[in-house]
Amino acid sequence: MGTTQQHPPSDLGPEADGSALGVSVPAPSPASTVPEVRSDMSGAASAATPAGRRMRRLSLGSASGIVPLARDFTRQALYDWGWLPAATADRRAAAEDVLLVVSELVTNACLHAEGPEELRVSLDSKVLRLEVEDRGAGQPTPRTPHRAGRPGGHGMFIVQRLCLDWGVVRSTDMPGKTVWAELAAPA
Repeated sequence: MGTTQQHPPSDLGPEADGSALGVSVPAPSPASTVPEVRSDMSGAASAATPAGRRMRRLSLGSASGIVPLARDFTRQALYDWGWLPAATADRRAAAEDVLLVVSELVTNACLHAEGPEELRVSLDSKVLRLEVEDRGAGQPTPRTPHRAGRPGGHGMFIVQRLCLDWGVVRSTDMPGKTVWAELAAPA
């Protein structure tokens, strides 16, 4: 049984623009530490979002409390997309896996890659994809052999075990990369 607490969508508080839908928040001023949230809730086709795919983006560059912020942002997307509240134990476990993987990817970027720049969460009918963009040059890899009793180093092993697939896409025009992971949507 997981330990992830279920929070109703309203637990994230009102949006900065006063809307309850959370479609967008005005861009923060350069001195602000409030993250920018962007969303394509329509599922309409665009250059960045194939037909039927829903996507949310969270800018994390100068935010504080990044890991819980990323988890809350992802939890809100899961509520909006009907994964939560979960009707069955399997659906609850799938949502908890998503929240654990997003925590691991963002934590990895914080510890090893100069911090995350952006979190992207997208969903089509069969796959939920998490992407964490960072400025780091390193290559995330699961420790081999994995030793359960050894402290630290379990993040990418957890990602590898819970996900259908995961990988890294290097940025060609600037330093950094995007680490992505895909999880199966519950039936």
